[in-house]
Amino acid sequence: MSLPIRRTLLLVTGLALALTACTSRETQQSAPSGAGPAASAAPSQAAGPGCAREKTGYPQVDVKNAVIGFSQSEKEANPFRIAETQSIKDEATKLGVPADKLLITNAQSDLNKQVSDIKSLLDRGAQLLIVAPLNSDGLQPALDAAKAKKVPVVTIDRKVTSQPCTDYLTFIGSNFVEQGKRAAQEMVKATGGTGKVAILLGASGNNVTTDRTKGFKDEIASTTGIQIVAEQTGEFDRSKGQAVMEQLIQSNPEITAVYAENDEMGIGAVTALKAAGKTPGKDVKIVSIDGTRNAVQLIADGSYNAVIESNPRFGPLAFSTLQDFAAGKEIPPTVVISDDQYDSANAAQKLGNAY
Repeated sequence: MSLPIRRTLLLVTGLALALTACTSRETQQSAPSGAGPAASAAPSQAAGPGCAREKTGYPQVDVKNAVIGFSQSEKEANPFRIAETQSIKDEATKLGVPADKLLITNAQSDLNKQVSDIKSLLDRGAQLLIVAPLNSDGLQPALDAAKAKKVPVVTIDRKVTSQPCTDYLTFIGSNFVEQGKRAAQEMVKATGGTGKVAILLGASGNNVTTDRTKGFKDEIASTTGIQIVAEQTGEFDRSKGQAVMEQLIQSNPEITAVYAENDEMGIGAVTALKAAGKTPGKDVKIVSIDGTRNAVQLIADGSYNAVIESNPRFGPLAFSTLQDFAAGKEIPPTVVISDDQYDSANAAQKLGNAY
């Protein structure tokens, strides 16, 4: 799926203008969402000052002719990771980056391997790095190695606890607290404001899980008729989400709703609920985060209630950010993507936007 060329050009131009203007503000911008329309963008307050090459002393690098390394954190066994990696490849191809100059590694959900992968990319001559961190902590040795070689690092998808501009250039990703908040709002709508909710938590050790949990709990606290009766990690995995749901059905048979912190766990919960003789989407309401085609199809089929999008197509923003940095423009510490959402009213029509 790809946006029309004209819309893509407008998006990239809009980002460039925002980066130029936002010397003290964070930019909120939509990543291209395949065939779907670009979400609106609006500036918000910055987490810190912007970053320019003159501040870092990094060399000017022609992105189109550079050796570029991409470190993927998890095996491409779920739609989010597949779409994320493909977006990087597609944008590199679009810009004319030679195939042999795009180096891609996959850490297979092993933090030590990701550190080694990044150092290996540097040893292989990477002049620019795009990193999808496995965890928020633990990558400092790799970031230090990149800094020593004056190689700028753009992080995507998950934030790291290191310092922007000092340890890495910028973070591009969603506002995960806001995602959790929106999921809670959809849960209130789905349940009518009354229910007993189980939370399928994501993997520990990264800001995605922490923020999606906080956003949901903070928002749901204002609805007195909804009670959170269980929470357990499914590690963002479908089979583990199913196994956890099977346990929760036995230990908490009163559950009437499930908040899954990604679609894969939510789909696993659907399988477990059906096996237990329940009707997901009706007997047990389900709201999750991601925007995968499988989950959106379940909404259209009536077995799911809502999905808050988390867009994985970071390629255009990652490469345009590196180009702007090379051109001497000031880069904000965070570029926040504005995400879409799906419910019973629009799932069938928007299915083509899902990944």
